[in-house]
Amino acid sequence: MKANVSALGAGTLFGIGLWLSGMANPKKVLGFLDVAGNWDASLLFVMGGAVAVTLLGFRVYKARFPSPSLKHIDFPLVAGAALFGIGWGIAGYCPGPAITALATLSTESIVFVSAMIAGGVIQGAISKGGKE
Repeated sequence: MKANVSALGAGTLFGIGLWLSGMANPKKVLGFLDVAGNWDASLLFVMGGAVAVTLLGFRVYKARFPSPSLKHIDFPLVAGAALFGIGWGIAGYCPGPAITALATLSTESIVFVSAMIAGGVIQGAISKGGKE
């Protein structure tokens, strides 16, 4: 129960941070990604804060947990990263901000999250089918 309350609190704080930073607004994200056009550099502050927190988190992680055993870069990893980047660039959403944007009940966030869930289910079925 305590772990669930902690997870809920962390998720809520994360969602509030995404909302306040503008990451749940696809127009703002697409403006940030449009470096050759009308670039909106304001999300650099969000990215800088995220990198700083991540660096601190990795220091704690490395001190307390063993390193992962998988260290190679393979096709599924590269393909997944490319699909993530393409989807983010087209829609202006990535999973966390898209779920946060569901609070607006906008059609685009509902469609995006539905497609994201469907894609995950299909990928899981494909992966499961190949291992049996």
